[in-house]
Amino acid sequence: MHITYRTTKTQYILDYLIEHCIIAVAFFLPLSLTVSTVFLGGGALLWAGKMALARRLALKPTPLDGPIALLVVLSAASVLVSPDRSFSFYNYYHLMGRYIIIYYIIINNVHSLTQLKRIVWAVLASAAVVTAYGFYQYVCGIDISAFEWVDGEQFPDLKVRVFSTLQNPNLLAGFLVMIMALAAGLALRGAPSFPRRLAFAIFIGLLGGCLVLTYSRGAWLSVLAVIGAYGVLHNRRIFWLLLLIPAAVLPAHDAVLERLLSIINPTDTSSTLRIALWESTVAMIMDRPLLGIGWGAYWLVYPEYDFFVQNAGTKIFHAHNLYLQIAAEIGIPGFLAFLTVMAGHARLAVRLIDNTGDRWASALMLGVVAALVGLAVSGLTDHILFNIQLSMLFWLLNAMVVVVWHNAYLRA
Repeated sequence: MHITYRTTKTQYILDYLIEHCIIAVAFFLPLSLTVSTVFLGGGALLWAGKMALARRLALKPTPLDGPIALLVVLSAASVLVSPDRSFSFYNYYHLMGRYIIIYYIIINNVHSLTQLKRIVWAVLASAAVVTAYGFYQYVCGIDISAFEWVDGEQFPDLKVRVFSTLQNPNLLAGFLVMIMALAAGLALRGAPSFPRRLAFAIFIGLLGGCLVLTYSRGAWLSVLAVIGAYGVLHNRRIFWLLLLIPAAVLPAHDAVLERLLSIINPTDTSSTLRIALWESTVAMIMDRPLLGIGWGAYWLVYPEYDFFVQNAGTKIFHAHNLYLQIAAEIGIPGFLAFLTVMAGHARLAVRLIDNTGDRWASALMLGVVAALVGLAVSGLTDHILFNIQLSMLFWLLNAMVVVVWHNAYLRA
């Protein structure tokens, strides 16, 4: 294990504990928000103790510190215009605090690719647990009627949608798409032997099977975008999968085919509601373009823009669109700052694919880019970053890019 500041035994122990707190966060992230939060908080305290012991605020610069700082400031400013400032402030410092901590604790305490590999393996291991539990739900059956996730008249054959540990099928689907994309990069570029590639192929296939069982149409489209990204960035022959995968699902269960066909002809209540929410959210943005309606205040403001449900007792927590949601809550300038952060990390990862000097790091960057592409496309039809765990995963992936960038810079 490579340690940057191993001047005393105490600092060595702190480095060791911080690294393993990060690994624990990565593993428990999709399994338990409470447990991952405990390890994140513990890691942050140990990191603060490490800097106090060294008597210096040792923070590594990153290429995107400026846009991140702007995002933090504009998000904080949006709290001032919220209809419930206390709620927005509480929500803001709890969530933004987590995201900034997980980002910078990784960047400043993960110094080598060996350490980074352990974190990636923790992420993949937790995905295996999540997937296994998803299959368990499908085999044992789970009553989803109370959740109103399915239009029963439109999809009479759809009785089960798995959600595993992530409370909602669309959230599970978004998680699986990102992990499949990450694993595919490691398989295509980072696995030197056939047995390892076969193991990755089986792993990705199992995740894909669980993804099908979520019946999340937006996530299915995201998979096609991920395949397209690999076709552009790795090998054009991968584009053939865009034809093979749809052909492979033709003999699938009727419920799968019905969901696929509904993408072309969206007449179910879920699709109708989404379109109505987008109209309402656009109206919010037009009314408050500068600072938005307030961080986390969508559910508070929506009744004023309820053009569809028209029920004061109905709570709508997000717009089912990543981009509209962020623009509505923190304003257009804040939205542009977020886009800069997201696109900036993706662009940096693309540059690193062929410039890391390390095969595994190159594979990881390929996977991260594909994962971000999947997230970007899923954001058109849903807002999975509304979920704290998936937002933390987003910032964790971004931090991985910067760690690889620092290592590539040192090699150069």
